[in-house]
Amino acid sequence: MGSKAHASMLASQGLITAGDRDIILEGLDQIERLIQEGKFEWRKDREDVHMNIEAALIERVGEPAKKLHTARSRNDQIVTDLRLWCRDAIDKILIRIKQLQVSLVMLASKYVDLIVPGYTHLQRAQPVLLPHLLLSYVEQLERDAGRLVNCRERVNFCPLGACALAGTGLPIDRFQTAKDLKFTAPMKNSIDAVSDRDFVLEFLAANSIAAVHLSRIGEEWVLWASEEFGFLTPSDKVSTGSSIMPQKKNPDPMELVRGKSARVVGDLMTVLTLCKGLPQAYNRDLQEDKEPLFDSAKAILGMLEVCTEFAQNISFNSKRIQSSLPAGYLDATTLADYLVKKGVPFRTSHEIVGRSVALCVSKNYQLAELQLDDLKAVHPVFEADVYEYLGVENAVNKFISYGSTGSNQVKKQLEDWRIQLGISS
Repeated sequence: MGSKAHASMLASQGLITAGDRDIILEGLDQIERLIQEGKFEWRKDREDVHMNIEAALIERVGEPAKKLHTARSRNDQIVTDLRLWCRDAIDKILIRIKQLQVSLVMLASKYVDLIVPGYTHLQRAQPVLLPHLLLSYVEQLERDAGRLVNCRERVNFCPLGACALAGTGLPIDRFQTAKDLKFTAPMKNSIDAVSDRDFVLEFLAANSIAAVHLSRIGEEWVLWASEEFGFLTPSDKVSTGSSIMPQKKNPDPMELVRGKSARVVGDLMTVLTLCKGLPQAYNRDLQEDKEPLFDSAKAILGMLEVCTEFAQNISFNSKRIQSSLPAGYLDATTLADYLVKKGVPFRTSHEIVGRSVALCVSKNYQLAELQLDDLKAVHPVFEADVYEYLGVENAVNKFISYGSTGSNQVKKQLEDWRIQLGISS
């Protein structure tokens, strides 16, 4: 792509003839077909991809091919290729992110009314609707997509024509090559053009954050699939057995997602360390940016694909979840809200509810099982309407703030995401 655009520009500027351009383009087309068919001979004595293609072109079309390297260097070729590659990789990752988001929204739609325990510090905190939890993953993924979209905007500037580092004295048109390669514009500074790897770092950083999000989903689903939780069951399609224990059903795919995140974060650290001590402009050290870059993109694409497949092949165990809800006094905060509505300062409400929970512990009761007289003994402000706030169903229904886990709010969030992702009702 870069060589074709460069050849066309050289002809437009009169630096090669139109005839030479056509011969070069035809030769490049032939080489491209050989590469796509796996028939191109890559020779190590020709050092790199660029010299392999140029030497093969000279062998095929002769003298005109020797004019192709006019007003360019391997330095600007390398980074142009790298920006084109990153641009394509970002586009592929964005597609995979959306696929996972769609799968999560579809999964949430199957369990619209299912209440699950919400956790902080991995301790039971408040009741939440399962779709609310699943949509929190969708929100994280949307930010991941946004970072990649922003990164792509900065990737999309063209270094070609910066040559080795100083530009050229020949009358090239860098705006033409940038346009032909669908870049926003040529890079403004030739030294920066060949030495900049910020776009690689930014891409790897965006991948790392996405990998951490996917790892957190993996961790949560592995926990939920355990016998201790029993909230989630993966189908046989996305689980494995044990080589020795026939009863086992392991959520291996999400464990692998969790593990792969370490590679993606490590790839970022590799290139950060690579770049930290480099003087301007191009240095050969920068050839070492390729392996971590390619590895990061491959890993994140795989992680997204596995998460999507897993989300499409799990079920939530409603009865087990519902039977677990009484543990942990999940309606305690809603009871504090009740007291606030009665005019009790929140700090006082917090203390009153704490004493109410202590009473429950002593009687082995749930809050909803306390008699009104018991509650009045804790504080006289309690009235019969308190029972409208107790129990996880009542507690969830009392949430009304924007973005909360209240039924109306969650249904609106779900519908908004269906519209945004183009999911038909």
